[in-house]
Amino acid sequence: MSALDPQNVGELKWTRNFGVMAHIDAGKTTTTERILYYSGKSYKIGEVHDGDTVMDWMDQEQERGITITAAATTVSWKDHRLNIIDTPGHVDFTIEVERSLRVLDGAIAVFDGVNGVEPQTETVWRQADKYKVPRICFINKLDRVGADFVMSINSIKEKLQANPIPIQVPIGIEDSFVGVVDLIENKALIWDNSGLGDNFQITDIPEDMASEVEKIRLETVEKIVEFDDSLLERYLNGEVPTAEELRQALRKGTLSLKAFPVLCGAAFKNKGVQPLIDATIFYLPSPLDRPAIVGKDPEKEDKEIKCPTEFDEPTVALAFKIANDPFAGTLTYIRVYSGVVKVGDSMLNPRTEKRERIQKLVKMHANSRSELQLLRAGDLGAVIGLKFTATGDTLCDAKRPVVLERITFPEPVIAVAIEAKSSADQDKMMSGLEKLSKEDPSCRLRTDMETGQTLLSGMGELHLEILIDRLLREHKVQVNVGKPQVSYREALSAKAEGECTIDRMMAGDPQFAKVVLVIEPLPRGSGIQFVNGLGSAQVIAQPLLKAIESGFREAAEVGPIASYPLIDLRGTLKKVEMRDPQSTSEMAFKAASSLALRDAVKKAHVQLLEPIMKLELTSPDDFVGAVIGDLNSRRGKVHSMMSKAGGGQLIAAEAPLMTLFGYATDLRSISQGRASFSMEFKEYSPVPPKTRDEILNRLGRF
Repeated sequence: MSALDPQNVGELKWTRNFGVMAHIDAGKTTTTERILYYSGKSYKIGEVHDGDTVMDWMDQEQERGITITAAATTVSWKDHRLNIIDTPGHVDFTIEVERSLRVLDGAIAVFDGVNGVEPQTETVWRQADKYKVPRICFINKLDRVGADFVMSINSIKEKLQANPIPIQVPIGIEDSFVGVVDLIENKALIWDNSGLGDNFQITDIPEDMASEVEKIRLETVEKIVEFDDSLLERYLNGEVPTAEELRQALRKGTLSLKAFPVLCGAAFKNKGVQPLIDATIFYLPSPLDRPAIVGKDPEKEDKEIKCPTEFDEPTVALAFKIANDPFAGTLTYIRVYSGVVKVGDSMLNPRTEKRERIQKLVKMHANSRSELQLLRAGDLGAVIGLKFTATGDTLCDAKRPVVLERITFPEPVIAVAIEAKSSADQDKMMSGLEKLSKEDPSCRLRTDMETGQTLLSGMGELHLEILIDRLLREHKVQVNVGKPQVSYREALSAKAEGECTIDRMMAGDPQFAKVVLVIEPLPRGSGIQFVNGLGSAQVIAQPLLKAIESGFREAAEVGPIASYPLIDLRGTLKKVEMRDPQSTSEMAFKAASSLALRDAVKKAHVQLLEPIMKLELTSPDDFVGAVIGDLNSRRGKVHSMMSKAGGGQLIAAEAPLMTLFGYATDLRSISQGRASFSMEFKEYSPVPPKTRDEILNRLGRF
């Protein structure tokens, strides 16, 4: 039986599902392209700067030299099947990393050897922590001027609070970087500069490095043996562990998230990639090494259902990404957790309570695909033609309904008004925008209640630029776009109670419903929560309860100050009243719930919130004063400053997004083009009173 065509669950040990993640420009796609080449999946190496990479297949990716959408592929390496997802590094596309990590078993975190841990590295690392994803680290770009392997490892310890264990050290650095020392095997791997890095020599450690390597190896071995009690005991008794024993102990530490093996190389110069692929097999988990995913019964939320990685279990899969293909239609990427998904199967979507027929299954290789007859537990693939499934939905066997934890989507922080250039294109534009928002849940579409304008919201200026470019290229719609506007939010700062009684004729029938709600603020990032607080004294039918919750959530989309969505609040249902069954309807209870929330909001003190961005700036010493002065004028706060090894200062700061439009141009002007910055969303924070009045005045809400 081939390891790449498993017929039983035990053979899943030959499978690895992992992603490649990092800050923008750390070398993720370059590393992935080398993995494709050395594994035989590609006949040539694609380069980001040439715009001919396999994984960056979109026109926008190739033109800009960045990854925008997560691309999946499958390769073979030493009788193992590797399912790989290359993720974006730009903060505007963080949703792609979020949903990829939700379904992956492991990850390679790539670090720029010159800069170590960068802002977006911290973000993706936290996302991986959230889903408890084991990781290996790859310190890349050690051939560049200013590369520092020790600094990079120290930044992982300090900034990520992690336990990196180096299992390689570089031979040479910058332009003299030629290979690595494998501390597990205690051998040197040296690449020559001819060809594409296919060949490397395994030799003894260079004499001038021997004593230093011995010292580092001793520290590494002592850290590794701690993950295996019996190995530790034998080591303390003077026994020397074998390379295989060290690998097994380190694997144990990696899977338990207590250790993160560190490798190094220079992917662009084709050095260090083959040992990295080996490390994914040695240290990253197979689907069998991950704990069984736990879902909930859709009818009883407090009832948990375990979904083990077994082929003969009832089928459970998670839809983690939607893509629109111009030829195939809707592609729904799924991860199968239990059972087998076969062509012709009918699967239940518990959220919509509708069945989906599996018409066609495919394995993806970036934007190309090959047809399959089935996907087994532990597999990643895509289904063509699903009609009712959105990102984060569960697909399951109708005989055992189960809902897996949904993927959390970041809140958009910026919006533009958008309109079709001709009235004939209006419907086409709305259809294109709806497809894009279904594909990318971090972009939102809404109509401004005051002006009637269509507002497209996203994670940043680049995100909106890409969405509008895709609207033009993929959907052939010309649009007029307004200036970017900040997406504000509204939040409670006090508890309040509201009620509403509906007693009227609706659609010719008498309708009665009374709802009493208590609303209260929650800590930032908690989202909108709805709680049934009726207790056992009053039982309400499930459809009515769902209607009340739906009315509550819809009403929370429009706040009282400036019609921005309310965030971070909990609504508790305290009381309901109904009359005879003829006058009881879901529509009436939904309306009563919505109006009860609005009544409560009038009594609660509501604040206007603005998005605050976390900034990391690099500036030459000569311009630090000017850069900080400019930040202060933008209501910014400087948190720390640190001298860089090659000169200049690293400044950590934060500032409101509304003051940062056009900041890249202003910063270049202040520093004669020598300062640079990166930013990411940090939190929503109350707007100062003076600024709040200015915003409301500008919006015409006074």
